[in-house]
Amino acid sequence: MALLEVRNLVKHFTRTQGFLRPPSIVKAVDSVSFTIDEGEMFGLVGESGSGKSTTGRCILRLIEPTSGEVRFRGEDVARFSRSRMRLARRDMQIIFQDPYSSLNPRMRVGDIVEEPLVIHGLGTHDERRTRVAELFALVGLEQEMLTRYPHEFSGGQRQRVGIARAVALKPAFIIADEAVSALDVSIQAQVVKLLMDLKSQLSLTYLFIAHDLRLVEHICSRVAVMYLGRIVEMGDTRALFAQPTHPYTRALLSAIPALDPDAPRGRITLDARVVLPEAPLREVGAGHWAAV
Repeated sequence: MALLEVRNLVKHFTRTQGFLRPPSIVKAVDSVSFTIDEGEMFGLVGESGSGKSTTGRCILRLIEPTSGEVRFRGEDVARFSRSRMRLARRDMQIIFQDPYSSLNPRMRVGDIVEEPLVIHGLGTHDERRTRVAELFALVGLEQEMLTRYPHEFSGGQRQRVGIARAVALKPAFIIADEAVSALDVSIQAQVVKLLMDLKSQLSLTYLFIAHDLRLVEHICSRVAVMYLGRIVEMGDTRALFAQPTHPYTRALLSAIPALDPDAPRGRITLDARVVLPEAPLREVGAGHWAAV
């Protein structure tokens, strides 16, 4: 059953170009559609500037979409009033990419994790503090860390604080926006394991936004590939990685470093002339779609 349905999502930005020059329109997200089933880990990949993060922020209305529908449990999030959207944020949360800038440096980390509970008026002061202590234990942080400030933590620990904040309200859906890309490789593995453990323990559904294709291949059941604001290929992860169809997907997958340093290089250079910018997605295999 679909928990989230995104239909023809569009986000255009207006860019000024200086005196006496007309503004230009940047199509950051251009008619994007996909669904995420309850309990699924859905991957959204593409190079920097492809529109992945903007898509995630439009889903949560951290950025207002230009047009389109975002249906969460059948309700159109884009039409929610401010008060209704505030209530919906208890079910929809985000883990940001940069653990260094996503935490308020002037707040103790215990207060940072407690803040969503305060905003939504959940529990007494003592109940909230108990909940924060439980969340710290859940993400693998020690209780004595509650009174520390963000600068006293490593990058991986800060991201754990961000994860604790994201799950504080017991959401059903979390957008992990490049949640491990700013971390060292060894720490990435620990944080990914934590995300997967929380998925099973808390019955979470993820939109996992990333550019690490190897990681997406191992943890996501389905994946969508974005290029210049559009989804150009989407389907079961194994099928898509085994038989990429769109020229951009083939070029993207060819850039994955080979485990064998002596293996022949098969890097594909994308020829933009072979990409049909307005081509609709069509089924090229069972549950496998490509804009070709």
